[in-house]
Amino acid sequence: MNATEIVLPGIVEPAGLLVRDRELPAPGPGQALVRLEASGVSFAEQQMRRGKYYDQPPFPFVPGYDLVGRVEQVGAGVDGALAGARVAAVTKTGGWATAVLVDAGHLVPVPDGVDPAEAETVVVNGVTAWQMLHRIARVGRGGTILVLGANGGVGSTLTQLARSAGIRVVGTASPRHHDTLRALGAEPIDYKDPQVYRLARDLAPDGYDAVFDHVGGPGIVESWRLVRRGGALVSYGTAATRDATGSSRLPIYGLFARLLAWNLAPNGRRAHFYNLWAGHRRRTAFQAKLRADLTKVFALLADGTLTPQVAARIPLREAAEAVRLAESGTVAGKVVLVP
Repeated sequence: MNATEIVLPGIVEPAGLLVRDRELPAPGPGQALVRLEASGVSFAEQQMRRGKYYDQPPFPFVPGYDLVGRVEQVGAGVDGALAGARVAAVTKTGGWATAVLVDAGHLVPVPDGVDPAEAETVVVNGVTAWQMLHRIARVGRGGTILVLGANGGVGSTLTQLARSAGIRVVGTASPRHHDTLRALGAEPIDYKDPQVYRLARDLAPDGYDAVFDHVGGPGIVESWRLVRRGGALVSYGTAATRDATGSSRLPIYGLFARLLAWNLAPNGRRAHFYNLWAGHRRRTAFQAKLRADLTKVFALLADGTLTPQVAARIPLREAAEAVRLAESGTVAGKVVLVP
C-alpha cells in the first residue's frame, strides 16, 4: 500500500516539515496495517520539532503520537476478524501517515458511532487525564482540583473527567476560552493575570486536593503551595521552557530533583511527574493498563459524558499549518489531522 507521510527532517520551523510518499510492506507477523482516519498535534510533536522531546528518535522521522483508523490487513498470528475494525493506538511516533503498520496487540477498539476525529481527541489525552486523576492523584467525589491550561487537549479532557466524577474544577486559560471552560463546568481564571495564584487560592482557601501543572518552570513552586495537606501535585510537562535554548533534559532533571525533595519532606503532600511510558517493567503490563483506561474513556465519549474538543480538522498534507495553529495558543481542544 502507498502511504503519504509527514517527515520531520531536523530542528525546523513548521514550514520545514516534508511530505513523502512511499510504499509500505504487507503487515508482518503480529502486525496490522491501519489506514489513518485521524491523528493529533500534541505538545510532544511541538517539542520534537525543536529537538527537545526527552526520548525522541534521531532525525529524520515521522511524528504522530497517536491515531485512529481502520484496519486494512493483518499479518500472521492476528485474528482476521480485526480487519475492517476502527481502532486507536498510541504510537509515540509514526502516526502522521495515511497508512501505518502497528503491533496488533497495541490496538484499542473504538466504539461504533464515534467520529474518528472526536475519538482522536481522547486517545493519548484521555489516557493521560484518566491516569493522572484516578491512578495518581486519586481525588474523590467532592474534592477540588486546579487545572492549569484547562482549555488544552489534556486540560479540557481532565476537566470533564473530574466533573463527571463529582469533583470541583478551577481552571486557568486565556479569557477568550473562559466561556468554553464554564460550559465544561470549570471556574475559569486568567492565566496571564499577575495574581493568578492568589486568585486560585481565593477560590480554594484551604488548598486543592490536586493541582495539575503542565507548565513547570518557576511557577511550579506556586502550584505546590496550593496543594492542601493530603493532596497531590501532578506535573506533566515543561511548557514554560518550550522555546528555551539548550539541553532539553536540564529542565526535566531540575524538576525531578525539586519534586523528589518535596516528597522527602514531612509535609503530608505528594508530588509526581507523570509520564505515560514510565513505571512499567513489562511492555505487556503497559499495554494492558493503557487498553483498560482508554476503553473507559471511550465509553464516556460514546455515552455523551465527554464532549470532544476538536479545535480544527486539517488535511494531513497541511501538517505545517496544523502545527502553527496548535502552537498559537488561540485554540481550545486538540488540532486533528485528517487524510
